[in-house]
Amino acid sequence: MSNPTYVQEYNAIVAVLSQYNEGGAKADSTVMKPAFNEQATMFGVDGDKLVGGAIQNLYDVIDNSFRPSPEAKAAIVRIDIVGTAASARIDTDNVSGYRFTDFFNLLKVEGKWTIVSKIYHTHPTT
Repeated sequence: MSNPTYVQEYNAIVAVLSQYNEGGAKADSTVMKPAFNEQATMFGVDGDKLVGGAIQNLYDVIDNSFRPSPEAKAAIVRIDIVGTAASARIDTDNVSGYRFTDFFNLLKVEGKWTIVSKIYHTHPTT
């Protein structure tokens, strides 16, 4: 088995992050689920309280509270990769009327990149 190049690893991570973005824009968690490890977690702050936990919380919000947002835009701001570990930042606009900054931690498990944790910031609406 040959060692993947940095560019190949980067592109594989972009593909995972794109699944997440597409699922959010379509308001369909089944599209984003393959991007996440089944043990993944998600946390953010609502008001001044920590919220989150198991990644199922994200799926529930996507499926029950979000609406399809064909106008949504996303930018992968950065990806840092070291061996089997990576982190990434995505900024999104107009996902169900919200603007988010998401930070992801990814691990390459059994040859596949997977998101193991997500923290997020919801920007104030104006």
